[in-house]
Amino acid sequence: MRILLLNLYFPPDTSATAKMAHSVVEALSIAHSVTVLCGRPSYDPTERRAWRPYQTELAGRASIIRTGSTAFPRFDMKKRAVNYLSYVALAIPRALFLPCDAVLAMTDPPFQGIVGAIVAMLKRKPYVYNIRDMYPDMAIGGSLVEPGSLAQVWEKLHRWALRRATRLVVLGEDMRARIIAKGVESARVLIVRDGTKILPPTIALLAPDPEVVRAIRGSFSFVLVHAGNLGFYGAWNTLVTAARILASDGVGLVFVGDGAQRSQIEAAAAGSGNIRFLEFFPASKIPSVLAAADAHVITVKRGLEGVVVPSKIYGILAAGKPIVAVAPTGTDAVSLGVQRGFAVAADPDRPAEVVSAVRALASDPNKLKAMGEAARAAAPDYDKVKELQKFVEIIDHLAVK
Repeated sequence: MRILLLNLYFPPDTSATAKMAHSVVEALSIAHSVTVLCGRPSYDPTERRAWRPYQTELAGRASIIRTGSTAFPRFDMKKRAVNYLSYVALAIPRALFLPCDAVLAMTDPPFQGIVGAIVAMLKRKPYVYNIRDMYPDMAIGGSLVEPGSLAQVWEKLHRWALRRATRLVVLGEDMRARIIAKGVESARVLIVRDGTKILPPTIALLAPDPEVVRAIRGSFSFVLVHAGNLGFYGAWNTLVTAARILASDGVGLVFVGDGAQRSQIEAAAAGSGNIRFLEFFPASKIPSVLAAADAHVITVKRGLEGVVVPSKIYGILAAGKPIVAVAPTGTDAVSLGVQRGFAVAADPDRPAEVVSAVRALASDPNKLKAMGEAARAAAPDYDKVKELQKFVEIIDHLAVK
């Protein structure tokens, strides 16, 4: 089949959707012809591109067509919106003249699902919508958009796009449930998790970098790590409040990363000696970051269950580390983690529950070890290669039809 993939970001962009788009393209390109219609690199890219209305390059077996969208840095939301709009303005007309047998869209820009549905409708082709983050739910829940007329129109158009999709590919059970609740036929909503790379048992893990471990652990006797984007989805105030209480227990909370909410979290944590902020480490050091923690934090604030699905859970499992899930009970992090024994859960609105959960772990080495073993045992069930094969099979099924 000839697949047309629509997503603003693609390497050398470094966003999560860019990385996943690249993985999907590599998997699909083995048996199918893939064309990616993306924008100029703008999401912390490793390299830039000169402006041209359209330019074509190759990535393995895939053809990459970059529109001449603006390439403002992602941190200014108004300019980022200009990136979105300029991409869509150039992508839609170009897409209409690209031969394909199916249209596949991801979620950058946040209204890409609607764009993909329009393109597929005009081309009269099957439409596969891979939902990475659900909008406008995410924008409303993160207080980026007020729940007024704009949000209502956006939601109406998004539900139309959901109904138009031949298949909806989502990240977990919680997201699937949320989509079905919008009136979508359950048989069309399929789960493909991001997963993680699972090394063969014959390959030994590399020893953690002692400098990375030292930078993260400091002098704390027990270390909680939140590694990743500090965006609008987390129960940050609950975490900070709990960490302040845990200071007398020798517990440290270390944030590794950046994001739109980092400055607010830093302000809330001001004066607390056991809450620290570190920049992202190079990708080669991620295993050391994962190994440095006694337990990792995954957080989703109430109301965003199924809207955002933190995929970093799978790397944590592969590292054999326990998870403290500060999230509602409906999230996969809680339901899967508690069921399989690699996570403890705490209400995202109750700091006292976080304190109790962490104290129970810090005071019980046997429990901590058992949870780590449960994490490592669960990891192979989320092998990235196997998950990508599910994606390929969804596309293959379109060809059969």
